[in-house]
Amino acid sequence: MMAAACARALSKVARLVLDTPTCRVTNTAALVPKISMRCQARAYGTGGAGFRARTLLSAPVRGSGRVLGCAFLLGGGFGLYQTVKLTLQRHLAEEKSDAPELGTDLKLTLYQYKTCPFCSKVRAFLDYHGLPYEIVEVNPVMRQEIKWSTYRKVPILMVNGTLQLNDSSVIISVLKTYLVSREKTISEILSFYPEMKAKNDRGKDVIEFGNKYWVMVRDTDADHLYPGKDTRKEEIKWRKWADEWLVHLISPNVYRTPTEALASFDYIVREGKFGTFEGFFAKYFGAAAMWIISKRLKNRHHLQDDVRQDLYKAVNDWVLAIGKNKKFMGGDQPNLADLAVFGVLRVMEGLQAFDEMMEHTKVKNWYRRMQKATQQES
Repeated sequence: MMAAACARALSKVARLVLDTPTCRVTNTAALVPKISMRCQARAYGTGGAGFRARTLLSAPVRGSGRVLGCAFLLGGGFGLYQTVKLTLQRHLAEEKSDAPELGTDLKLTLYQYKTCPFCSKVRAFLDYHGLPYEIVEVNPVMRQEIKWSTYRKVPILMVNGTLQLNDSSVIISVLKTYLVSREKTISEILSFYPEMKAKNDRGKDVIEFGNKYWVMVRDTDADHLYPGKDTRKEEIKWRKWADEWLVHLISPNVYRTPTEALASFDYIVREGKFGTFEGFFAKYFGAAAMWIISKRLKNRHHLQDDVRQDLYKAVNDWVLAIGKNKKFMGGDQPNLADLAVFGVLRVMEGLQAFDEMMEHTKVKNWYRRMQKATQQES
């Protein structure tokens, strides 16, 4: 607004000056152009103000009106440019100061297996939110890299070298809460997700975490984060679905046949942290073992004989839930459910199961958008 008003004023002055007839100035009473402007005859130089003023006003000048008009236009244009430039710089500086600097105060270290879908979920979250982090690849046989931890699973996220976050969904919920509210420390937020001992469906003792799919923010922040009526409920529903159903479709599909099992373990050994002997043993003996185990997993989770059909149905159900009018489950931007599903599916990239999933389902467009959102190479 200020820049526009300045431009209008300068244009009026310039038109008045250009429309003034040419004249000869013979004395200090005849001021050209005839516009009342304070200090218009003042000039600054080494000869003193009075001397410069007399010289300017007493010299015969032809076409001085148009010369002064051009000067007004040039000077006014430059002034307008400077005004707009400074206004924009001030506006951008204010925006920068108001925007939260995501994660600049956090030093994050992720202990992971690269091909683990739960670890992939955490990486997808960190990458999407632009949070810098270091990776420690854990040897899946010896696990020496996490021998200091009583919690023996991955992912583990260390915050500032002292605070340990366990479980992929807890890690994501804690960090999202921190990024949205910034009212509490990571340690304080972690207390909202209590660790509990439980038994799984096979009667085995496991560690679970309360509230792990909830982002713990104030109602005002929640209204902004979840603008739709059921968006929060849908995000929680599909995050749980990714952990409790989709992830269980990965192993039966990537180890479906001996050939696929061998290709999968070749990828695992290549991307993971194995010694020479461990890598050889894992590739051949691990592939054979997982091919057998995948059959048990198929029965445990009541999958079809052709497990591909369960995978196809799952991803098509996901795409159907997003709908035709949205880019992501979160609308124009991915939400935590988008990042969870993407993280799980991403571990199959480069394998036969992934290629066939992309070919025989409707997930491709959404998946490509997720790759771009997390700044991956397509």
